[in-house]
Amino acid sequence: MLYLLAEWMEFEGITNLIRYQTFRSGAALMTALVIGLIIGPKFISMLRVRQGKGQPIREDGPKTHLAKVGTPTMGGLMILTALIVSMLLWMDLTNPFVWACMAVTAGFGLIGFLDDYDKVTKRSHKGLSGRMRLLAEFAVAGVAAWIIVSQISTNLYVPFLSGRYIPLGPVYYVFAAFVIVGAGNAVNLTDGLDGLATMPVVIAAGTFAIIAYLAGRTDFAAYLGIPYVEGAGELAILCAGIMGAGLAFLWFNAPPAAVFMGDTGSLALGGALGAIAVAAHHEIVLAIVGGLFVLEAASVIIQVFWFKRTGRRVFRMAPIHHHFEQKGWAESTVVIRFWIVSIILAVIGLSTLKLR
Repeated sequence: MLYLLAEWMEFEGITNLIRYQTFRSGAALMTALVIGLIIGPKFISMLRVRQGKGQPIREDGPKTHLAKVGTPTMGGLMILTALIVSMLLWMDLTNPFVWACMAVTAGFGLIGFLDDYDKVTKRSHKGLSGRMRLLAEFAVAGVAAWIIVSQISTNLYVPFLSGRYIPLGPVYYVFAAFVIVGAGNAVNLTDGLDGLATMPVVIAAGTFAIIAYLAGRTDFAAYLGIPYVEGAGELAILCAGIMGAGLAFLWFNAPPAAVFMGDTGSLALGGALGAIAVAAHHEIVLAIVGGLFVLEAASVIIQVFWFKRTGRRVFRMAPIHHHFEQKGWAESTVVIRFWIVSIILAVIGLSTLKLR
């Protein structure tokens, strides 16, 4: 909105600052952060009143979690409010990538909200059926993939190798949708401890802010040997907004959490990261930077597959963060160590830009 206004004013005077994506990225981060911190207390009070007993806690989970009974969920609404306002204010709304990513963020947020609402009203941790959720997610991701892929090539670029790619053709549409849905659900599975998913999302968003900005510049893309994607630099602003909204939420979600993100936030943020990675043509790099999310999702898949085949468990409990809790690690220990892993993976992901 402000970008279009500044463009209408031909970027005269102080509005010339708005021309630069780096300035708007910083502004988007601060806008989302301030909005999140301001609305946080009232949002939490409203959720506490409306939800009563808060998010249902699984009785078969770690016993330490029973102390969290009464903590409200759907805190993702705070994140989405701050993020979407920031996006509308600072992003170039004529950019197709903006609307594709906004569709995923809002669409996945709505799916997560319906799931959270079902859990709260029915006092059950089950929520919507898995099939219904996946169908809705793929419908949203399919639309976003169609918008994104109409602006980019259908090549899958391989990190660490300059100019190497796999031409997927029409299959790329399905692949793009799978990346978006997979990212959304991987972050959702990670969101099981206070602050566990929030900081890795912030770290991944910061990493992709750099990647998207570089991919959107012909000079940097040519120098680094990465695919140039016209308009991708605008997504750095979205990433910055995610960072600001995530940090504001973490203020209230830090142990002991005053509010849980819920599927409302985790699905939306994960889906947004997936859409950004597809638009920037760094899908494989997302699997590296978001390796923690991949590990969490893989632990659930392995656990279910092995238990159905043998009747035995690979992990004491899945997702894997619960495995370490069952081994005696304190919740704060698991969270901080997983944050450290996320930072290391982000550095490895950034190294793919130069090591080619």
